[in-house]
Amino acid sequence: MTSVRESQTETRSVVTSGGPGGTHDDAGVRGAAAPRRPFKRYFRETGWRHLVGIAVAAFAIFPLLYVFSASLNPGGTLLTANGLFRNLDFSSYASLFTSERHPYGAWYVNTLVIGLVTAAGTVLLGALAAYSFSRMRFTGRRFGLTTLLVVQMFPQMLAMVAIFLLMVAIGDIFPAIGLNSQIGLIMVYLGGALGVNTYLMYGFFNTVPSSIDEAAKIDGAGHARIFFTIILRLVAPILAVVGLLSFIGTSSEFVLASVILIDPEKQTLAVGLYKFISDEFSKNWSIFAAGAVLAAILPVALFLALQRYIVGGLTAGSVK
Repeated sequence: MTSVRESQTETRSVVTSGGPGGTHDDAGVRGAAAPRRPFKRYFRETGWRHLVGIAVAAFAIFPLLYVFSASLNPGGTLLTANGLFRNLDFSSYASLFTSERHPYGAWYVNTLVIGLVTAAGTVLLGALAAYSFSRMRFTGRRFGLTTLLVVQMFPQMLAMVAIFLLMVAIGDIFPAIGLNSQIGLIMVYLGGALGVNTYLMYGFFNTVPSSIDEAAKIDGAGHARIFFTIILRLVAPILAVVGLLSFIGTSSEFVLASVILIDPEKQTLAVGLYKFISDEFSKNWSIFAAGAVLAAILPVALFLALQRYIVGGLTAGSVK
């Protein structure tokens, strides 16, 4: 027994020392720390990237902090908000929901409803068009794709007068979808839902193998069933991206909403918040900043919830 223990002890010492010669090599031992790189080499390879990241983060975060600090400043101007968080007063947030002249709560609900309905309609129309161009072969297919791309080259401001006159004419016949109606504004937004969204979805739809459609057709499935039960589940990332971009764009849109919506109770946040700083003698930047902070909560929350789809949805369609 004694000789066996002595041999085991000798074996452990040989293994620990790295060999019979007693030399110890840290690189061959599991868990040993890797040698540190010199600072110049570290900075040249990866260190400068951290400095760039910190600078970009500071550049992006500072305006947010400044707006939030201005919303807590009771002075009502931006000049006294240069000292960040020097004054802390939440009266501006309370004034948003107590003013009868500026119904902020109604603006928030209107923006939420218009944005969600427009996003859902944009996703549905864009997905239907992209599926048709991707899976079906028909006369005028290439011309239709080119037309959608060319139409998007012209700014929407060129059609502003035409849209206004069209909404006035429609309102004379169908007041529910004419001028000063939220449904009419949604229909105008959906009128521009195709174009770049269709092209974005078209590239993603092409990454889905057509053999899936052929197998479903053999089992007796039609285009509608294939689209709603199979394809939509496979292209969920691009649907989330288009829906998010549509919601953000609709929520921040000002020109069309200010032209079509007239009554204050029907207006959106982009139009309503402008009233706080548009008056000649009563510009209140503190309340405007408070309203902007609250208006940004929902888009930021949606962006964080859908961020795992954004990279895949924007890049997957570019490899086909």
